[in-house]
Amino acid sequence: MKLFFKGKWFEGTNPIAVCNPFDGSVVDEVPTATAEQVQEAIEGATQGGQQMRSVSGYDRSLFLRKTANLMLDRIEDLAGTISLEEGKTLKESRAETMRAVATMELCAEEAKRIAGEVLPLDGASGTAGKMGWTIKVPCGVVAAITPFNYPLNLVCHKVGPALAAGNSVIIKPASDTPLTSLKLVEILLEAGCPPFGVACLTGGGATVGTALCQDPRIRKISFTGSQAVGESICRMAGMKRVTMELGSNSPLVVLPDADLEKVVSAIAFAGFANAGQVCISAQRVIVDAAIHDDLIKLLPDRISAMRAGNQMEKETDVGPMVRESDAQRVSQWIDEAVASGAQLICGGQRHKAVIQPAVLTGVTRDMKIAKEELFGPAVGILKSTNIESAIEEANHSPYGLSAAIFTQDIDAAMKFAHRVESGNIHINWGPLWRTDMMPYGGLKQSGLGKEGPRYAMEEMMESKAIVIHSDF
Repeated sequence: MKLFFKGKWFEGTNPIAVCNPFDGSVVDEVPTATAEQVQEAIEGATQGGQQMRSVSGYDRSLFLRKTANLMLDRIEDLAGTISLEEGKTLKESRAETMRAVATMELCAEEAKRIAGEVLPLDGASGTAGKMGWTIKVPCGVVAAITPFNYPLNLVCHKVGPALAAGNSVIIKPASDTPLTSLKLVEILLEAGCPPFGVACLTGGGATVGTALCQDPRIRKISFTGSQAVGESICRMAGMKRVTMELGSNSPLVVLPDADLEKVVSAIAFAGFANAGQVCISAQRVIVDAAIHDDLIKLLPDRISAMRAGNQMEKETDVGPMVRESDAQRVSQWIDEAVASGAQLICGGQRHKAVIQPAVLTGVTRDMKIAKEELFGPAVGILKSTNIESAIEEANHSPYGLSAAIFTQDIDAAMKFAHRVESGNIHINWGPLWRTDMMPYGGLKQSGLGKEGPRYAMEEMMESKAIVIHSDF
């Protein structure tokens, strides 16, 4: 694979091996962009930004719609690439590809709906003969710095809105999963995206990412990743617009009137999808003491039945983590929790990057597995005594991206919704749920700004107020 910028494919230096997380085999290689190539790419994207703003919303909609159609035609190729480089099961990768198609379709629609508003100037004194309105204009060049865990859909959530709003975009994909982004660029070009409108630079964050964040020609940074890296980007960014989708430690609260079968199903999905490598995974399950033991009896059989292993085999439910070093860290956190008094009631066995889904009881808020972002296939069970203590426990985190509650009590559900410090609240399902049209973003240390095509586009455009002064 090659780099793409200034409308052409280029060789780079120092090839990076892209490896299958399950067995370490090399899937492909991508080049490292040099400092000079990064500067050329920004120069090309600056030209591309000027070109893109002259493309009508209708025409942007056409090539985005065609992109979605081409992605749908190539679902097996895209899904296979995601699984090989990221470790998702093929079932999960197909689901991600279908979501990415929907994301690009939404962007195609929103490209036709950009509008300002009429200003009610006659509501102020001294405004006789004046008429005002606003228009939305592209901000210019968008840097899309993307994570490994959704290498297609989360890229589309940045690239699609940037192009729909009339900007150019430079993709800096995660070094573990660059292949899907490069294939997306090929599809965009085939669909008719202006060649200078998109670029893709592979390489490390220290060189490529830093240069993009510091350059004043970049007007908007959209980043998904860790809280520490997000803070570093904000310090570098200066006077730029930023959207930060950062870490989480999502709570799932279970009250005494909950349907426990549904709770078990939600934990199985929300705790272990993509081997727990989802920022809105259910990490802390906060269970009322009255039903704690009943839930614990149900969980082991369901979770132990989940098969962990080779993501390319259709029988696999949970694939490997993206790196063996990450799996080693998760195992260490599990061992530390057990040493501190938690009980491992199922799972936790590790072979290289594969970890059998784990459930721990007796977890307390001071354990690392409960207070930091695990990003792996383990769930900790904590106790609460009532809705008040459950809310207090849910809020005992620097993060606030997604939270969930199971209850039939509408008063308790509304109290949870209003008082829990989280950007996304779910009632009677787990925290790992998102439809791609909704506003999505966190509170506290979980980030800044919102994604979802319409909401992301708002943050990728500038508003200009226009006033006509007349003597009529």
